[in-house]
Amino acid sequence: MPQYTVLIYQSELPEDFPPEELRRLMEANQNLPARVAGHGGQIVAAVELEPGSTATAIRGGLVSDGPFAETKEVVAAAMTPIVDGGVEVRPIAGSFGIPGPS
Repeated sequence: MPQYTVLIYQSELPEDFPPEELRRLMEANQNLPARVAGHGGQIVAAVELEPGSTATAIRGGLVSDGPFAETKEVVAAAMTPIVDGGVEVRPIAGSFGIPGPS
């Protein structure tokens, strides 16, 4: 079964971001694995990256090209709660010993 990685690009939230909205966002993120499972998928690992200010990124122009993920993977990515950012879905090359959905 194909496996995908989902990269979530969330802009850093402003310091005055409403606390109730932050709680709602955190709860939605905590519930994401169950929502994905409800659609037949499985999240096998999740990590948080350091803020974007610590990153070095090289992007030569704005290019979108295929192959593209199947519709169901795009739907799963669309469930990802973000305020200001985007989601990128990429197929994983090889299995790396990651178990598939059971």
